[in-house]
Amino acid sequence: MHFTRPRELAVAGLLGLVLAYLLFQVAYGSIPALPLFAGITLLVLALCEFVLAFIIRSRIKEGRVLAAISVARSVALAKASSLAGSAMTGVWLAAFAYLFPRRDELLAASGDLRSATVGIVSSAALVAAALWLEHCCRTPEGGDRGSDPEPTG
Repeated sequence: MHFTRPRELAVAGLLGLVLAYLLFQVAYGSIPALPLFAGITLLVLALCEFVLAFIIRSRIKEGRVLAAISVARSVALAKASSLAGSAMTGVWLAAFAYLFPRRDELLAASGDLRSATVGIVSSAALVAAALWLEHCCRTPEGGDRGSDPEPTG
């Protein structure tokens, strides 16, 4: 498994943005109002991953034994969360881009604009926390694989 690349996040975000914007153009009048705290779930997940990253990082720095499967699961969680957070950032940005110009003409747009702002902040926090978790799960420099100098000559 490779670590998350910026282009993967960009593709997921762009895909979420385009699809959601098209959905808003076609069906905004028939969807229910966006709940103000709809994006908070992503923020809670971001906080959990942020705490997990610091726990893993401190254990690695202290030299404490970690189960390889738990670190691998954390990396998989981080990768999935960063991609999902990136896609949701695109979705919330699409909502914001659709609603901002219409905030004066549509009554529902002003309330939904607040929801989109909460969603953007929460999903961006999820991406940041997931990338930090992924970074904290890396093998430290000078670990057991590279501790012995290789012979030269």
